[in-house]
Amino acid sequence: MSTLLSSVFKVTDKLKPILKRILPQKMLHEAQSKMLDKTFQELIARGRKSLDRTVKPDGVNLIGLVRAQMGLGQSCRLLANALEHSHFNYTLYDFALPSSLLSTDDHTYDDKISADLKYNINLIHINPDEMRLLYTKMPSDSWDYSYNIAFWLWELEEIPESWKQYFPMLDEIWTPSEFISKNLRKVTKLPVKTMPYWVTAQTDDKYDRKFFKLPENKFLFLTMYDSNSTIERKNPMGAIDAYKKAFSMNDESVGLVVKVNNARQTDLDILKSALEGYTNIYYITDILEKTAVNSLIKDCDAFISLHRAEGFGLVMAEAMLVGTPSIATNWSSNTEFMNNDVACMVDYTFKELERDCPPYKKGAIWADADTDMAAQYLKRLYEDQDYYETIRSNASQYIRIKLGRTQAVCSLEQRIKEIYDGRNKT
Repeated sequence: MSTLLSSVFKVTDKLKPILKRILPQKMLHEAQSKMLDKTFQELIARGRKSLDRTVKPDGVNLIGLVRAQMGLGQSCRLLANALEHSHFNYTLYDFALPSSLLSTDDHTYDDKISADLKYNINLIHINPDEMRLLYTKMPSDSWDYSYNIAFWLWELEEIPESWKQYFPMLDEIWTPSEFISKNLRKVTKLPVKTMPYWVTAQTDDKYDRKFFKLPENKFLFLTMYDSNSTIERKNPMGAIDAYKKAFSMNDESVGLVVKVNNARQTDLDILKSALEGYTNIYYITDILEKTAVNSLIKDCDAFISLHRAEGFGLVMAEAMLVGTPSIATNWSSNTEFMNNDVACMVDYTFKELERDCPPYKKGAIWADADTDMAAQYLKRLYEDQDYYETIRSNASQYIRIKLGRTQAVCSLEQRIKEIYDGRNKT
C-alpha cells in the first residue's frame, strides 16, 4: 500500500499546478492528510520485525534534510560529521520537504547520499510533523529488522500530544539537549538519550565586512533567524527593542545587522517598521552557504538572541566558537552550554501564548526576555573592552570542550555499541 501511495503522491506533485486552480488549497491539504493517516495506521497495524543483525549489516542510515539551508539541515549535517568520525559505517537519505520556499543547496555530503537504507539502524532526523510523510514515501519494510531512532528537537516543556502516535514505530529517541530529553521522558517509556552535538564553524577571510557591504568602523551587533522558524519564538523584535534602548537613532558608532534566512516579505515589513528612521541598520536576506554564515557571525562584534525558547541554540554555540560574544535569554536548551562566565545571560519572565503560533498552541508557556537588561549588556560589551575580551575568550575555550569532537563522537559510539549489545533500556 505504501508503494502505491508513493506513486500517487508523485503523480499528485506533477499535477499540483492544475489541481490548485481546480480545487481549494484547504481541500487538497485535507485529502493528502487523510491519505497519510490511512497509510500510517496500516503501518502501525502491520507491525515491525525487531532488530536482527543477520539480515542487514551494522551501521547507521541517517535520514534527514541533508541539503536544507536551515537549522534542521545543519543539525542533520552535524550528526553526519560525528558519524563520519566514528567507527561505524553510515549512509545518508535526503528527505526533501515539499516546500518551494526552502533552499536545498548544501552539497557537503552529496557523496554519502543514497536512496537505500542498507544498514540496520535508522536514525530519523526530521520534525515529528513530517513523520507520516516519510512513512508514506518509504517502503513499509524499511523499518523491519532494524533499530529505529528518532532525533527530535523541541523548544517548549510541553510535548505535543500528536507526537505520541509515532512511538510505536520507534525503538528509541535522541535529542541534543537534556532540556528536551527530560520533557520527553515524561510522556514515553521509550529510551530517551541526550546526544551532544560536535559543533564546528568553518570561516573564510574572503567573507569579510566588505563582502557583506558592512561598515568597517562600527561596532556591529548581529541578530538572525529563519522565517521557517516562527518570528514570535525567535523574537528578533526583542533584539531590536534592546538595541533601540541601548543606542540612539543617530549613534553612528554602532550598527545592527539583521540576517533573515528564507525571508518572507511580511517578516521584513515588521522588522523594518520597528526600525523606521534608523540609518545604521543592515539587512542581509541572501541565502548563504554555511561558511559564509559563520564568517558573518565572526565579522560582527556581538550576537543577540532574545529567543523565547530554543531546542538547542546552534547559532549561539557557533558564535561562541568563532569568538563573537553572545547576549542570550537564560532559558531552555542553550543554558546547557552557556552561563554568565561565557555569555551575557538575560533574565526573563514566563509568558503564556495568547493565541496559536503554529506549531505552538495557545496556553503554552515560554520565556519573555528582559530587554532593559539586554540593553545594558549591549552597552557594556561596546564600552568595556576588558569585559568583552573576558567573555570572548572564556566562551571560545569552553565551547570547544563542552561541544567538541571527543564528547559527541564518544557518546554516539557508546550508545550504538549498547544497542548492539542489547543494553537498550533507559
